[in-house]
Amino acid sequence: MEGNQGSRFPLESAQRAQRARGGGSDGFAGGGGDVSPRNRIIKDNIFKGAVILLSFISLLPLLLILYYITRNGIAVINWEFLTQLPRPIGEAGGGIYNAIIGTLFLIVLSSVLSIPFGISAGIYLSEKGEGKMAHIVRLCVVVLQGTPSIVIGIVAYMWVVGPFQGFSALSGGVALSIMMLPVIIKTTEETLKLMPYSLKEASLALGVPYYKTILKVILPTGLSGILTGILLSVARITGETAPLLFTAFGNQFMNYNIFKPMDSLPYRIFYYAMSPYPEWHTFAWGASFILVVVVLGFNLIARGIATKWKVQF
Repeated sequence: MEGNQGSRFPLESAQRAQRARGGGSDGFAGGGGDVSPRNRIIKDNIFKGAVILLSFISLLPLLLILYYITRNGIAVINWEFLTQLPRPIGEAGGGIYNAIIGTLFLIVLSSVLSIPFGISAGIYLSEKGEGKMAHIVRLCVVVLQGTPSIVIGIVAYMWVVGPFQGFSALSGGVALSIMMLPVIIKTTEETLKLMPYSLKEASLALGVPYYKTILKVILPTGLSGILTGILLSVARITGETAPLLFTAFGNQFMNYNIFKPMDSLPYRIFYYAMSPYPEWHTFAWGASFILVVVVLGFNLIARGIATKWKVQF
């Protein structure tokens, strides 16, 4: 009977054996530590405290950056700063209106160029994930994801700026669209892999063609995950500066022509921050605050879509 109880409750058996050897009533030392409830609670609390402390330390640089940008940037924000074009040094006032519009223009242009290709590649990888070609595509995505942004800017410079003989918003859109592709492809692939196979089987069993099953059943079901990936990729490229130095470059005037240089928030921050004028340094803080708000907004929208439109099976 004792043998059966010992097999069912090995911890109590070990404690009884330890007490029989004179090891005390609170625990045993042969297993490598005290396992009494009180000591386990103390260890759990110490571990939780260490995790919370290390998590706070990891977030501390981000909190300090946000605090510093907010403290220096929010004082510059006003209606004129958001709606006026930059003015030459020596003239009071001015704003970053062309940079805000240029950033939105570049986001739309790069999204138009990258979303169809990214979703198509994600569908291909989810449907043909074990083929040789799929492995090659997946390897290219991983390599592209690790490529430095300044290298992508140089490539876009050779592909677009050189042939068109000038900086342009189109070349900036091409560079940023290349940077968006890995995130869109990976999120689309992972989202579609989560779809139950029975969903596709049911559609095909009803006589629905394969392409309609993908377009009208699988893709709408995984729309929240795909949109989340698109917004995260947009948030990533919104703050990129290096590719734009070789492509869209910058423009102190308002421009809507995709074949001409176009301003953007990251480039305007770089330009103001590198200038020797203290007034432009304050403008750089204000533009940085606007850029952080835009990136944070995209991340919050992505989080909201992932939470509200989540499909459960």
